[in-house]
Amino acid sequence: MTTFAVRPGSSRQLAGTGTLLRFALRRDRVMIPVWIVVNALMVLSMPGTLEGLYGTPAERADLIRQMETNSSLRAMVGPVFGDSLGALTAWRVGVYAGALAAVMSLLIVVRHTRDEEESGRQELVASGMVGRRASLTAALLAAVVANGVLALLVTAGLAGQGTTGALALGLGIAAVGMVFATMAAIVAQLTESARLARGLTAAVLGAAFVLRAAGDSATDDGSSVLTRLSPLGWLENLRPYASERWWVLALFAGAVALQGAVAYALAGRRDLGMSFLPTRPGPASGRLGSAGALAWRLQRGGVLGWSIGFFLAGVVYGGMTDGAADLVGDNAGARRIIERMGGQSGLTDAFLASMVGMLGLIAALYIVASVLRLHGEETSGRAEPVLANAVGRVRWAAGHLVIAFGGAALIMLLAGLGFAVGYGRETGPILGACLVQLPAVWVVGGVAVLLHGVLPRAALAAWGLAGAVLLIGWVGPALDVPQVVLDVSPFGHLPKLPGGSMQWGPVLVLTGLAVLLVSGGLAGLRRRDMTT
Repeated sequence: MTTFAVRPGSSRQLAGTGTLLRFALRRDRVMIPVWIVVNALMVLSMPGTLEGLYGTPAERADLIRQMETNSSLRAMVGPVFGDSLGALTAWRVGVYAGALAAVMSLLIVVRHTRDEEESGRQELVASGMVGRRASLTAALLAAVVANGVLALLVTAGLAGQGTTGALALGLGIAAVGMVFATMAAIVAQLTESARLARGLTAAVLGAAFVLRAAGDSATDDGSSVLTRLSPLGWLENLRPYASERWWVLALFAGAVALQGAVAYALAGRRDLGMSFLPTRPGPASGRLGSAGALAWRLQRGGVLGWSIGFFLAGVVYGGMTDGAADLVGDNAGARRIIERMGGQSGLTDAFLASMVGMLGLIAALYIVASVLRLHGEETSGRAEPVLANAVGRVRWAAGHLVIAFGGAALIMLLAGLGFAVGYGRETGPILGACLVQLPAVWVVGGVAVLLHGVLPRAALAAWGLAGAVLLIGWVGPALDVPQVVLDVSPFGHLPKLPGGSMQWGPVLVLTGLAVLLVSGGLAGLRRRDMTT
């Protein structure tokens, strides 16, 4: 096994860090800006939107009173600590902006550490004049750059609402990102698979969100022990625009320093390519007698995680339906946004339709990740031994695509069941509303298949499409963008269910488009050379 030719403890441990950092930023020159822009736009669009919704002191005071008694909505977005536009912005999007920064950071760190080792590229880099901890340092610095730019944009964009609060919110969001960047650095040392490293770190993020939600549902001031155990809860308790608690930043700094030290210590105690939790050599039982069985074994963990998450999300959103309807029922601006997202129908149906639509947008992220597993298998060289046997390219790809497209159907079905459990009625219409999202999800997956089959070097651009679709569906209605912009997304053409009328035309057209995209991608895969 290759090891680094650098003396432990010497200053050359970080040799080549600057070069690796520039290379990392160059490789992520599309991904990082997309994540930053989507997150920043979500935050910076809120003051104008909230001013239209709660433009008078009386409306804001009424909002705060209702949030104090509505535990379901506190679990979703957290408590309100002030009635200014800045405080309402921090309340409405602070947790979600922190979560997005965390996802961006863990993807950056895992990509430039464990991904590089798994693909074999790190071994080539290590053969040069590169320090033992240079790669880890460069990955963390890339996360610092990304979160720093995000903090600057948020601070500058919200400075009009108050410079001090804007700085607190910007630093808090970036601090959440760095907590999960250093956590990903630790997990990358423990696991032998980049996919598992991303999954485990994302699971910790999910647990942090659940802890924060449980704590906020119990108290209306963020004082719950559960809230204080979550980095997302720390962001709430920083209280931007509401008598900022600057000492909370010390919690973030301590967590980043401690986790960073652990990651560096672990990195110095293992060989390149190894891990502290090695992957099992094979299944303990059963057979991998087909390409489809192999694909299932590779992706079953992801399918299980997404399935559990969507079911629980359905339960939570279903349980807060009545409370949400009560909250926005007397606010004309909030009613317009909910109805624009969910269609012109009763407010309860419109809220259900908007929440189902949001889960459909998130399902697009699942299908892109699942389809691009093909790209990962190919570029890592693991696909070649499979294809060297009596397995054709289409058959190999079909195994992964069945899981990608069928898995999307499964998680949306489970989301519908979760809504039925949480809401307790209208089971049939809600299940139909969830399943009607599938044609648009499949179109996004079809684009990923086409890119992988025809332009494999541009396959990762599918993430950009998924991010654009998410941005349009999430922020577009709140910003009152023209309908022509909303129609750019395939989700903009779906019937708004429940409550609206079923329109089979757009559903069939989108399904046919997905079939054409997948067919084109498979045809391109059959005719091109395999990449490494």
